[in-house]
Amino acid sequence: QVQLVESGGGLVQAGGSLRLSCTASVSSFSVENFGWYRQVSGKGREVVAYITGANDARSAESVKGRFTISRDNSKRAVYLQMTDLKPEDTGRYYCKMGSNTWGQGTQVTVFA
Repeated sequence: QVQLVESGGGLVQAGGSLRLSCTASVSSFSVENFGWYRQVSGKGREVVAYITGANDARSAESVKGRFTISRDNSKRAVYLQMTDLKPEDTGRYYCKMGSNTWGQGTQVTVFA
């Protein structure tokens, strides 16, 4: 069955960078839409960036110019390159495939 696995989170000082990865073991990978979401304790998940099967990418206003979503269909992987990280970027980051398939998440903590 479907399995999504996120990796690349960690503890980083403000201004630093991290690269998150999401792998999906599905034959339909190249036509799937993917999103990166983050969740802070006590709040719901909010979209950070999104990329379609046609490779159209978009990101939330709060991360524009700092985060970039991309995909490599040959590796069945989606990436989130995060630069100039801020403490408010702290949260657990989740990969979503299609409408309702989620990974387990990876923690990102940014300290000043």
